[in-house]
Amino acid sequence: MLNLDTHILIFAVSDNLRPAEQALLSQNRWSVSAIVFWELAKLVQLGRIDMDLDDRDVVRTLSRLHVWPIDLAVARASTQLDFQSDPADELIAATSVVHDIPLLTRDHTISLSKVVPLALQV
Repeated sequence: MLNLDTHILIFAVSDNLRPAEQALLSQNRWSVSAIVFWELAKLVQLGRIDMDLDDRDVVRTLSRLHVWPIDLAVARASTQLDFQSDPADELIAATSVVHDIPLLTRDHTISLSKVVPLALQV
Protein backbone atom coordinates (compact mmCIF):
# COMPACT_ATOMS: atom_id res chain seq x y z
CA MET A 1 0.00 0.00 0.00
CA LEU A 2 1.12 3.56 -0.76
CA ASN A 3 0.07 6.84 0.80
CA LEU A 4 -0.40 9.44 -1.95
CA ASP A 5 -0.02 13.12 -1.36
CA THR A 6 -2.57 15.46 -2.92
CA HIS A 7 -0.56 16.34 -6.01
CA ILE A 8 0.33 12.73 -6.81
CA LEU A 9 -3.38 11.89 -6.62
CA ILE A 10 -4.14 14.80 -8.98
CA PHE A 11 -1.44 13.59 -11.39
CA ALA A 12 -2.82 10.04 -11.21
CA VAL A 13 -6.39 11.12 -11.92
CA SER A 14 -5.26 13.38 -14.79
CA ASP A 15 -2.84 10.77 -16.20
CA ASN A 16 0.25 12.93 -15.64
CA LEU A 17 2.43 10.54 -13.66
CA ARG A 18 6.12 9.99 -14.22
CA PRO A 19 7.03 6.45 -15.34
CA ALA A 20 8.42 5.45 -11.91
CA GLU A 21 5.29 6.78 -10.19
CA GLN A 22 3.05 4.94 -12.66
CA ALA A 23 4.95 1.70 -12.06
CA LEU A 24 4.62 2.01 -8.28
CA LEU A 25 0.93 2.87 -8.42
CA SER A 26 0.17 0.00 -10.75
CA GLN A 27 1.71 -2.45 -8.26
CA ASN A 28 0.26 -1.13 -5.01
CA ARG A 29 -3.04 -0.27 -3.39
CA TRP A 30 -3.60 3.47 -3.04
CA SER A 31 -4.38 5.30 0.18
CA VAL A 32 -4.65 8.93 1.28
CA SER A 33 -4.94 10.93 4.43
CA ALA A 34 -8.46 12.29 4.89
CA ILE A 35 -7.09 15.83 4.51
CA VAL A 36 -6.36 15.09 0.83
CA PHE A 37 -10.08 15.25 0.02
CA TRP A 38 -10.32 18.66 1.67
CA GLU A 39 -7.28 19.85 -0.28
CA LEU A 40 -8.78 18.64 -3.56
CA ALA A 41 -12.03 20.48 -2.88
CA LYS A 42 -10.19 23.68 -1.92
CA LEU A 43 -7.92 23.55 -4.99
CA VAL A 44 -10.98 23.17 -7.22
CA GLN A 45 -12.83 25.96 -5.38
CA LEU A 46 -9.85 28.31 -5.75
CA GLY A 47 -9.49 27.47 -9.43
CA ARG A 48 -5.97 26.11 -8.95
CA ILE A 49 -6.86 22.77 -10.54
CA ASP A 50 -9.41 21.86 -13.15
CA MET A 51 -11.07 18.72 -11.84
CA ASP A 52 -14.75 17.84 -11.82
CA LEU A 53 -15.32 16.21 -8.44
CA ASP A 54 -18.73 15.06 -9.69
CA ASP A 55 -17.31 13.26 -12.74
CA ARG A 56 -18.15 9.54 -12.56
CA ASP A 57 -14.58 8.42 -13.28
CA VAL A 58 -13.13 10.77 -10.67
CA VAL A 59 -15.72 9.68 -8.08
CA ARG A 60 -15.04 6.01 -8.87
CA THR A 61 -11.26 6.49 -8.49
CA LEU A 62 -11.62 8.40 -5.22
CA SER A 63 -14.09 5.87 -3.80
CA ARG A 64 -11.56 3.05 -4.26
CA LEU A 65 -8.96 4.72 -2.05
CA HIS A 66 -8.24 3.61 1.47
CA VAL A 67 -8.69 6.75 3.58
CA TRP A 68 -6.63 7.17 6.74
CA PRO A 69 -8.33 9.23 9.46
CA ILE A 70 -6.72 12.20 11.12
CA ASP A 71 -6.67 10.79 14.62
CA LEU A 72 -4.73 11.76 17.74
CA ALA A 73 -1.70 9.68 16.76
CA VAL A 74 -1.44 11.39 13.37
CA ALA A 75 -2.02 14.83 14.88
CA ARG A 76 0.72 14.25 17.46
CA ALA A 77 3.13 12.82 14.88
CA SER A 78 2.60 15.91 12.72
CA THR A 79 4.18 17.99 15.49
CA GLN A 80 7.25 15.75 15.69
CA LEU A 81 8.42 15.73 12.06
CA ASP A 82 11.91 16.78 11.03
CA PHE A 83 10.62 19.44 8.63
CA GLN A 84 8.06 22.24 8.57
CA SER A 85 5.53 22.72 5.80
CA ASP A 86 1.90 23.60 5.44
CA PRO A 87 -0.32 21.76 7.94
CA ALA A 88 -1.96 19.53 5.32
CA ASP A 89 1.41 18.28 4.07
CA GLU A 90 2.50 17.64 7.64
CA LEU A 91 -0.66 15.60 8.30
CA ILE A 92 -0.13 13.61 5.10
CA ALA A 93 3.48 12.87 6.06
CA ALA A 94 2.50 12.04 9.64
CA THR A 95 -0.04 9.55 8.30
CA SER A 96 2.81 7.70 6.62
CA VAL A 97 4.87 7.77 9.80
CA VAL A 98 2.09 6.49 12.07
CA HIS A 99 0.91 3.74 9.73
CA ASP A 100 4.38 2.95 8.34
CA ILE A 101 3.09 3.39 4.79
CA PRO A 102 5.47 4.73 2.11
CA LEU A 103 4.51 8.20 0.94
CA LEU A 104 4.53 8.96 -2.77
CA THR A 105 5.25 12.66 -3.18
CA ARG A 106 7.17 15.10 -5.35
CA ASP A 107 7.48 17.56 -2.49
CA HIS A 108 11.16 18.41 -2.07
CA THR A 109 10.85 19.43 1.59
CA ILE A 110 9.18 16.16 2.58
CA SER A 111 11.62 14.13 0.48
CA LEU A 112 14.49 15.36 2.68
CA SER A 113 12.86 13.90 5.80
CA LYS A 114 14.67 11.15 7.65
CA VAL A 115 11.52 10.01 9.50
CA VAL A 116 8.90 9.83 6.74
CA PRO A 117 8.94 6.52 4.85
CA LEU A 118 9.15 7.46 1.17
CA ALA A 119 8.17 5.41 -1.86
CA LEU A 120 10.58 7.29 -4.17
CA GLN A 121 13.31 9.87 -3.68
CA VAL A 122 12.65 13.09 -5.60
